[in-house]
Amino acid sequence: MTDTRGSQPQYEGYATGPLPGEREPAPGPSGPYHPPQAYQAPGGGTQGGQQRAGQGGGTLGGAQGVGGAQATRKPRTGARTTPRTRKARLRVAKADPWSVMKVSFLLSIALGICTVVAAAVLWMVMDAMGVFETVGGTISEATGSNESNGFDLQSFLSLPRVLVFTSVIAVIDVVLATALATLGAFIYNLSAGFVGGVELTLAEDE
Repeated sequence: MTDTRGSQPQYEGYATGPLPGEREPAPGPSGPYHPPQAYQAPGGGTQGGQQRAGQGGGTLGGAQGVGGAQATRKPRTGARTTPRTRKARLRVAKADPWSVMKVSFLLSIALGICTVVAAAVLWMVMDAMGVFETVGGTISEATGSNESNGFDLQSFLSLPRVLVFTSVIAVIDVVLATALATLGAFIYNLSAGFVGGVELTLAEDE
């Protein structure tokens, strides 16, 4: 078939311009396409996004700061804090007889000296109160007769005799206490081998 219409004119406007119903592109450098928005964001979209990001970062930093402050928060001055007491359970498995003998010997000597001093002080107090004279006179009248004056309590309970008698008692007490303590240490070691010994709970106050 042969085209009888001849040459058709060229419409440059349709070739280079926008189609009917389309907007003409704005002059200027080309950039990324942004679809039209129904409502414009206040202060610009990019600036608003940056502000929101900054606010979000500030909120996150504030939350972290509050969390760190709570983690490192110290108790108030007026708050009462209960001190922790550490306790330890120990067991006396063995007692050294030699050390027990030395300690008991020194303690018994101190006890003997205290006994002698206490006896001397007591005798002087009773003599100053006139106890020996009164009691001695009564005993002399009760035991006396026409031929004898009876029992003399004051001469029998004189201070030197009382001190000698108390010293003998103190020496006996030193010997017995030392021997009994040493024997007790041996008996404790034997019993601790069967039952494990005495358990102690020690506490430390802060």
